[in-house]
Amino acid sequence: MISFAGGYPASDLFDADGLQAAAAQAWQASTRCLQYGPTDGLPELKTQLLALMARRGVTCAPEEMLVTTGSQQGLDLLLRVLLAPGDTALTEQPAYPATLQALRLQQAHVVTVPVDGEGIDVDSLAARLASGAIARPKLLYTVPTFANPTGATLTRERRLALLRLAVRYRFVIVEDDPYGDLRFAGNAVPSMLALASEVPGARDWVVHFSSLSKVVAPGLRVGWTIAPAEITRRCVIAKQTVDLCSTPWTQAIAAHYLEAGSLERHLPHITQAYQRKCEALCDGLRAQFGEEIAFHQPEGGMFVWARIPGVAIDALLPNAIASKVIFVPGKAFFADDPDTASLRLSFAAPNVDEIREGVVRLKQATHATRKASETSAPV
Repeated sequence: MISFAGGYPASDLFDADGLQAAAAQAWQASTRCLQYGPTDGLPELKTQLLALMARRGVTCAPEEMLVTTGSQQGLDLLLRVLLAPGDTALTEQPAYPATLQALRLQQAHVVTVPVDGEGIDVDSLAARLASGAIARPKLLYTVPTFANPTGATLTRERRLALLRLAVRYRFVIVEDDPYGDLRFAGNAVPSMLALASEVPGARDWVVHFSSLSKVVAPGLRVGWTIAPAEITRRCVIAKQTVDLCSTPWTQAIAAHYLEAGSLERHLPHITQAYQRKCEALCDGLRAQFGEEIAFHQPEGGMFVWARIPGVAIDALLPNAIASKVIFVPGKAFFADDPDTASLRLSFAAPNVDEIREGVVRLKQATHATRKASETSAPV
């Protein structure tokens, strides 16, 4: 089975040697690794993460940062402290399914905002807010850089416009940024948090999540939240009721790994490999499908969002599995009105040869699906 399904980083690209060296350093303080740690994170890790964010153009105070067990925990904690049942939460559509699940668990009223190849349609959102079509939202969730599932990146102009809307209508922008360092083409765009300094008052309305899961290893379970100090304080209290603290052992490993400069040295190896994989996938789709498929080629990240007009993806999936290739149907990423002709393809985990063969199998499955549809159609 060739999988384009899971959003897993490539296991063969993990910097095992660098992490082993960092683990050996961390274990020199073995008692500390095995004991409870501060709820907000080990000080040495926060120091390294603050330096990492500074390299990304963001200056923040230690009391604005909370280390979490992956960035998904950061979202869970934030929703606990910000949302009451019935509160309106905006999310881009299509969106990361775990976000939709988290919002539903908090009993939020989910309102979706459409996206295109440049991310959220900010003009559409502005018009709906101005007309009163959307009651005052508490927050808006977005993955503005190499989004999951679309791979789209919100332009600088749209980011600034979105920040101005947040200040005007007083809603929190929840910026999830797990993929920002995985750029392999085009020009970098500053994060929403970095751009907030250009819009008066905007810094008070941005919560930023990031993680080492996609750029180092998900098994570390190291993520972090940057938010206004009062929001962070409340998230710390919420985290005390959840897990007391994230694992000091893996936090210490991450701290030593970052301090050694290993991430900066290893990251180009990852992005170059992902560029080859993305090009193999997109070139294969063009060669096999031609005009039969529509997709946006991303400049980074892990995903390609595609549409095969006239093909029911629910019918395609079992044929694809029979052909030993798998993907995620697009409807999984919709809160409402799903696009039944869409699918998400992840190029990160398989190797280049597997990607090329996987596209061939996907084309075979699509042909079988179309043929079955034509055979069963009424005369």
